[in-house]
Amino acid sequence: MSGPEIGRAAEDGGPGQPGVGARAGAGRPASARELAGIGGPVPGEGSSARVEGPPPGEGPRVVALGGGHGLYASLSALRRVTSELTAVVTVADDGGSSGRLRRELGVVPPGDLRMALAALCGDDEWGRTWSEVVQHRFRSEGELHGHAVGNLLIVALWEKLGDTVAGLDWLGRLLGAHGRVLPMSSVPLDIAAEVELDGEVSTVRGQVACALTPGRVRAISLVPEDPPVCPEAVQAVLDADWVILGPGSWFTSVLPHLKVPRLAEALHATRARRLVALNLAPQPGETDDFSPQQHLEVLRGHAPSLPIDVVLADTGVVDDREELHKAVVELGGELVLADVAAPDGSPRHDTRRLASVLGEIFHKKR
Repeated sequence: MSGPEIGRAAEDGGPGQPGVGARAGAGRPASARELAGIGGPVPGEGSSARVEGPPPGEGPRVVALGGGHGLYASLSALRRVTSELTAVVTVADDGGSSGRLRRELGVVPPGDLRMALAALCGDDEWGRTWSEVVQHRFRSEGELHGHAVGNLLIVALWEKLGDTVAGLDWLGRLLGAHGRVLPMSSVPLDIAAEVELDGEVSTVRGQVACALTPGRVRAISLVPEDPPVCPEAVQAVLDADWVILGPGSWFTSVLPHLKVPRLAEALHATRARRLVALNLAPQPGETDDFSPQQHLEVLRGHAPSLPIDVVLADTGVVDDREELHKAVVELGGELVLADVAAPDGSPRHDTRRLASVLGEIFHKKR
């Protein structure tokens, strides 16, 4: 793999639960054996277990914001680069298993949170097994059909503990997660999108409607407009060395974080460097025909004063480097072009390639 090409475009948590730690890496989480109270060996533990990533307490403090498959990709790479990792996850999903649980129980939709926890599972037998278990979906003719095991585990912990963050921390300990997962808000949110079709603009509400309504999404807002933020998420951003935005569904997974007022304030106030990881392909129903620079223009439109330090794009998806470079200059950052896509040509990030490039960026910018 060729190294990243860096183009210069500018001169130059709240308290954790017992045994969990206030942020990723602040004290080693209880092992699976300790958590389960098992005296004998646990599958995946021991000298034969292969755990890829730095030891506890090493690496920069990184906060990754997003949701869905894009956040899964970034977390899968980042846990190989740092042990000080926190995911701040969107909570606006209203479809599938998450939507059903949200409507029936009034909870924060758990699906994106579950995927983030699965991405943080280790490469040993324990981690691989639990990652598959929490991602497993039931197939039946009854009401369990389509529900993910992890969604049900998360909601059960919330009901048992009465605390959203504590429930996620407990499941993270069980999975042996290499990092911490937090919701961006403590209440379920709705996305309201302005969609243009044939010169007329209409407003649709809901993540599913945003993705499926014909037309081009112009802007999004949240309902409620000023939701209660997760305080641990704010603190993680303020304490971070790096904040990562993207990749992911631009209007429904990435931009919503910029519309939570207190979280947006923290993103402006933090001393962390801010990195935007661009998508490998347009998102159907959201960013059809968008160029990489158009993604940045939309980002700037939703957060005009947010400084960006680095923009990472895959070499193979940039048709006009000069235009992209100009867009990055307007954000005050520098452009990094690197081969981070899967070598088979599919529009997905290669975990090890992305990890290698991010590690190099973090090292050069210390």
